[in-house]
Amino acid sequence: MISENSILRFARGTRLQHDRVRDVWFIQAPERAFHADPIAVEVLQLIDGTRNVGDILDLLCQKFSAPREIIARDVLTLLQDLATKQVLQAI
Repeated sequence: MISENSILRFARGTRLQHDRVRDVWFIQAPERAFHADPIAVEVLQLIDGTRNVGDILDLLCQKFSAPREIIARDVLTLLQDLATKQVLQAI
């Protein structure tokens, strides 16, 4: 279960990648790929294996001047979904 204290990284062989030709971001994983919408890209670019989810939420709140509760709900749902799909893993 992903929480605000979780520190995440991309699973081995998985990364966020930008396709310059199509100007789209996607998550490249072994034998599969996921399109990353602009909101997911903002979140995933902050995952570096050192920040916890709470720190990421704080950065997003500052950047978008939005209520933390709303951002936290959406981001935690996204991160849990990607962890379930074995794209992200907790350290």
